[in-house]
Order: sequence, then structure tokens, then C-alpha cells
Amino acid sequence: MIRNMLDKGFSISEVSRQLGIDRKTVRKYAKSDGIPTTKPRVGRSSKLDPYRDSIRELVDRYNLSTVRILEEIRKQGYDGGRTILGDYCYTLRKDRRVQAVYRYETDPGKQSQVDFGEFGHIEIDAKRKKLYAFSIILGYSRMRYAEFTTDISTENVIKMHMNAFRFFGGYTDTILFDNMKQVVLERRIKASESVFNMKFRDFSEYYGFIVRLCFPYRAQTKGKIENTIKYLRYNFWAGRTFTSLDDMNAQCLQWLKRVNSQIHGTTHQIPMDLLAMEKLNPVDRAPEYFTRKEETRKVSRDCYVSWNGNRYSVPWIYAGREALVTEESTLRIQVDSHVIAEHDILPGSGRISRKKEHFEGLLKAIRSENLTAFETLVEKRDLSRYEEVS
Repeated sequence: MIRNMLDKGFSISEVSRQLGIDRKTVRKYAKSDGIPTTKPRVGRSSKLDPYRDSIRELVDRYNLSTVRILEEIRKQGYDGGRTILGDYCYTLRKDRRVQAVYRYETDPGKQSQVDFGEFGHIEIDAKRKKLYAFSIILGYSRMRYAEFTTDISTENVIKMHMNAFRFFGGYTDTILFDNMKQVVLERRIKASESVFNMKFRDFSEYYGFIVRLCFPYRAQTKGKIENTIKYLRYNFWAGRTFTSLDDMNAQCLQWLKRVNSQIHGTTHQIPMDLLAMEKLNPVDRAPEYFTRKEETRKVSRDCYVSWNGNRYSVPWIYAGREALVTEESTLRIQVDSHVIAEHDILPGSGRISRKKEHFEGLLKAIRSENLTAFETLVEKRDLSRYEEVS
């Protein structure tokens, strides 16, 4: 492979970088007509010996780069150099002339795949925000769903899954994910040893679907969904104009209805026609899962709490108090376990939700408080002070 790349005009640095091996090793190949040979060292063991089985698995099963393999065996205790590792990896890879990617074809209702793509920025309420697209595809029918958002919190990712489930009329037994932090906090070689996001795990266990993870840095094991993001970018996003995020998603829904009704290039069938054969798990077989986001907020002196850049009123008697704010389908505000206010959630930021009844009696109380304060001040002063200015 090294000789082949050099013959094609790649520089020593480019070969070193792409194959993850030392430049000295590349130079040896550049100076020789064939594969350089080294004299066997009699009676000496190599620091690599205890790790050869692990290295072979990482090459054969996952085709990791030498740099990634070095990272993994360092965790196991390897303290040798990269050059000897690179040479060994080369001997393992020399018969792998073509990097093949197997595309798994799934049975109806068995698997779907999820990914996020970045789509630049969008201006909302005079603020520039990063824009993302959530995409999910059913493995058997190739039925697609997509949604644009500026919020990639775990709670909102769960909401978008629910939107997709309703769009499809159900969900598959397993869902394959890239290693996004909303699903997995720490991805390890063995998926079962990974540290999962507990909020998303609770969601998956509630509905009973299995979370599958792509191998790190090996998105090809996923395959289909990357094409969906690319297809979304060039066939929906490019060349269109949008007046708002809501308008963008409304146009996207219309586009989805159209492409899901067209013949798919791989199956040569219409996704909408195959959807009935998916036999998805019905989303309504359990009460709808509500994401709950809770945080403590202090009520401002003017009787509002701030939440996601917006302000929501509470009864004036709670000014200055600590409140528990819960976001589900609505925004609920509690003090001492009592619900004191409930609001519809405002879109965007910089907006105010004000309920008139929250301020009833406030002006009267202010006047009364000021009068009491004035009377107290008069009681504390010597009457002669008033005679002096009369």
C-alpha cells in the first residue's frame, strides 16, 4: 500500500498522515524497490507481543488507523513506539486492497437509523443561532423523517424522536445512532461498556427499543443515514428561502411527503407503499413520554422568572423567592411544592408571557407599604425637626 501510494505521487508526509505510520518507515519504502526487509532479532521478545491479538482484532474487525490502535493499546499498558506498531499493522493490512463497507439490509420493523447534520446558522429574534437537522430513516422501507432545530438538548432530541414516531405511526425494534452525546456520554470499544445518557436511556427503556451504536470513527457501519443528510442538504435545503424556523419545517414536511412517495434508488420501490409492511411498534401502546426539564430559578423583583431567554410572570407575592421551574408540554412554576403559575412555552427568545392576575393588588400593596414606611419614619423623628422647617 505504501509503495502504491508513493508510485501515485503522494508525498512521504501525505502517506505518513493517511496511513498513520512514521515518516521514517515511509522513507524505507521510498528508498527500496520492494518491501523492505529487516533482519530477525534472535532471542528477543517485542513489547508488541502481548497486544498482537488485540491489534489483529482492531484491524480485521474495525480497520482502525494505526494512531487509533496505538491509543487503544496504550490504555491496555503498551509503552512501546509507534513505528514498530505501524510495521505490524502494515503486515496485517497488506492483503486488504479494497476497503469494503457492508450495507446491512434489515427486515421490516427491525431497525431505523438516526443522525444530525449541521446546516450553518439562522437568525431568530435578531440573534444568530446554529442550525441542525435531525434525520431518521426506516431501514426496510427507506421512509424518511427530518426536522430542523437550534436546540440539541437531550430533552429536545427526545421530542424530535416522538415527532418522528408519530410521523411514521410507530418505531422499530432497534435504532442505530452515531456516538452523539445526547445518547452516549462515553463510547468505548465494547458498546455494552459505554456510558449512556441516562435521560435518553430512560426514554428508550420506556418504549422498549434497543439503542445500537456505531463503532467510533467508523460511521460507514451506518451507511444509509449519511446519504439521507446529504440528500436533505442538496435536494431540500439548497436554493430555498425560509421566513422562519417554523416555515422551514413546514416546507420540509411537504418535501418529505413528496420524496416518500417517489421510487427509492436502492429498493426501486416507493417508501410509502412499503411502510405498511414495516409493522412498527405502535407509539400509542403506552401513555406519551414527556420530557421533563427542571431547574431552580429566583423570582425577580418585578415578578418574573427567566427561562431559555424568555420571561414568565408569577404572582407578585413571590418576588425574590426561589422557584422550581419544570418544562414539559407547558412551563410550570412551583414554590414550596405548590404550583404558583403555568404558561405556554414561548418560541425563540426575548419574549415575555405576562398574566394580568399575577399583578392584581400589587399597586395597592406598594402604596400601603410606602405609607407605612413614611409613618414609621415620622414616629422616629423628633417633632422639633418639623417645627424647624415649618
